[in-house]
Amino acid sequence: MTQQMEEMSITEHLSELRKRLIYVLSIFVLGLIAGFFVADPVYQYLTKAESAKGFVLHAFSFWDGIGIYMKIAGLFSLIITLPFTVYQIWKFVSPGLKPRERKATLKYVPYVFLLFLTGMAFSYYVIFPMALAFTTAITEKMGLVETYGMKQYFSFLFGIVLPVSLLFELPLLIMFLTGLRILNPIRLRKMRRVSYFVLIFIAVVITPPDFISDLLVMIPLLLLYEISVLLSAIVYRKQLAADEEIESRYVRAEDKKHAG
Repeated sequence: MTQQMEEMSITEHLSELRKRLIYVLSIFVLGLIAGFFVADPVYQYLTKAESAKGFVLHAFSFWDGIGIYMKIAGLFSLIITLPFTVYQIWKFVSPGLKPRERKATLKYVPYVFLLFLTGMAFSYYVIFPMALAFTTAITEKMGLVETYGMKQYFSFLFGIVLPVSLLFELPLLIMFLTGLRILNPIRLRKMRRVSYFVLIFIAVVITPPDFISDLLVMIPLLLLYEISVLLSAIVYRKQLAADEEIESRYVRAEDKKHAG
């Protein structure tokens, strides 16, 4: 822990945390306002997409339309706020990091946005159509008339897209925690069974109850974990090399001091 971090009192830590939270909340509110301007184009795109064809969406409440716009605006704001939030977390913990650790962890921040969008694309274009096809097939098999409310349709959509998009941040989160020396590949390998169980449980919960859908979600999630372990190993090796270099410099300096 650095001297700067040691000198900060509990009050100063809380004050710094409060400042970071205010920054994040401000960006979220601004993103929410901007989200209302993009809500209608996004709504039009989603309702005219291939997966929505054949569905006539109904409003069962006066607030359904506004509620959908608010959900879209909220998701847009989350996309904007997420990388900024990670940056503010980095700013909060950076006084306790060594200079090389600060530099190593800062470079992960821009990828938060990219991975979240990748998760959104995968969940919307792959998982959601499968889930929709499965539930529709069950409804038709039971001889039921499909009458869907727009609130139910979009809740179903966001209930799949949001969790999967956040799970796609797993490699970055593990690399970040490895950079902070909280995790390492050795620990991750020991946690593999538990991690697999958690990821499989999540895959089963967010997908329709059929084996194919579960499998198509499980495989990417488990691959994400293994990729995370590999990336953690890369970061960990660099840390060990840097530590050895610092130690060798110290030994050389001590040898010179004794020789002099």
